Amino acid sequence: MPINITMPALSPTMEEGNLSKWLVKEGDTVKSGDVIAEIETDKATMEVEAVDEGVVAKLVVPAGTDGVKVNALIAILAEEGEDVSAAASSGGGSAPKAEAAKTEEKSDAPKAEAAKAETASEAPKTDKPITDAAPAASTPAPVADGKRVFSSPLARRLAKEAGLDLSAVTGSGPHGRVVKADIEKAVSSGGAKAAPAAAAPAGGAAAPAMAKGPSDDNVLKLFAEGSYELLPHDGMRKTIASRLTESSQTVPAYTVSMDCELDAMLKLRGEINASAPVKKTEKGEVPAFKLSVNDFIIKAMALALRDVPMANASWTSTARVLHKHADVGVAVSIPDGLITPIVRKAEEKSLSVISNEVKDLAKRARDKKLKPEEYQGGTTSVSNLGMFGVSSFTSIVNLPQASIVSIGAGVEKPVVRGGKIEVGTVMTATFAFDHRVIDGALGAELASAFKRYIENPMSMLV
Repeated sequence: MPINITMPALSPTMEEGNLSKWLVKEGDTVKSGDVIAEIETDKATMEVEAVDEGVVAKLVVPAGTDGVKVNALIAILAEEGEDVSAAASSGGGSAPKAEAAKTEEKSDAPKAEAAKAETASEAPKTDKPITDAAPAASTPAPVADGKRVFSSPLARRLAKEAGLDLSAVTGSGPHGRVVKADIEKAVSSGGAKAAPAAAAPAGGAAAPAMAKGPSDDNVLKLFAEGSYELLPHDGMRKTIASRLTESSQTVPAYTVSMDCELDAMLKLRGEINASAPVKKTEKGEVPAFKLSVNDFIIKAMALALRDVPMANASWTSTARVLHKHADVGVAVSIPDGLITPIVRKAEEKSLSVISNEVKDLAKRARDKKLKPEEYQGGTTSVSNLGMFGVSSFTSIVNLPQASIVSIGAGVEKPVVRGGKIEVGTVMTATFAFDHRVIDGALGAELASAFKRYIENPMSMLV
């Protein structure tokens, strides 16, 4: 009996992913545990392992396909002794295909059956799936003049995101069907006009539309045609926008700032780095670790949460979640995005372990090789823009966390020591707190504990 391989849910919140690469081909024999594909989510690229044994009868979804829904059929295995060609033609069933045919727009779902009948006579007869969509019948998109533009679900989604009028796009697919490549070409050339707003149904209220913010069409009208290009949002940008909008709209946040003197910490850091042991590598002997200022900041925040346990919490509608360990997220900038890999149990780890772990996490974050458990959750976060010369800034709380500290540059300032004015290196740390979890006095207590560790760094070594 054919074995269906479906798009896996690689994280609790994953709804769809991009099938970036197949590592097997039709006719290959696979066994349980073999890596068969690479799936790209909004923030990571992950390997998918086979669960069953068999021969790859058919790769239903081609490599490079975007927006494949979780549980959609992506490949078919033939069991041992089973006819491979028969498995390829009979495997799958209707349920996975129906799931794959769904688009992000729920309004398209009721049209699927009508569209299937309407396009049956025009559908190309081929065993191969169309490149830019999951294997399912193409549903037509209505246009203003009453005619229908035949397009793939992915093409319609990209057109909506880019503000394109599908009727102005020339389709290159079978029977003039608009596909992903046509949308990308239209976006790059600026040849398709922005889609006009849909008219309200006669005699009734306007049809509900997806929220766009201040009318996308009106924004584009402010700029001369040809003076800009549209960069459609990728999955990461959508996730960032969604999560930060949710946080800013639902979290009653407040901020607390604290100036911290860095001179003792900078001195200790230099001494530790100078005495670091060496290790042998292919490039010769190198230091076993090299501490950064950010490593001390991560450790200080973790120890402060240990000392003020009521601040190491998350909000739910029925209870506060009091965490037993300080799992510190570290903001890492990656091309056109941001991700916060997490140092787990940071309060228990030495500075050298934190340093090496952060370097490894940051590298894999930029390569999009992190596992979901390495960047989801966490009890607090550190965001450091000091290397850019930023003196101070405020970050948005990263739910479900209840705190985040924003670190500015260390700058020389006059400080009073023992009744005398001296020059010291001062860093501004700005904390943002979820007031539902961390009240003002509790937030100030946490900030004070953080300052204590930064200004007395030897206490982080014991």
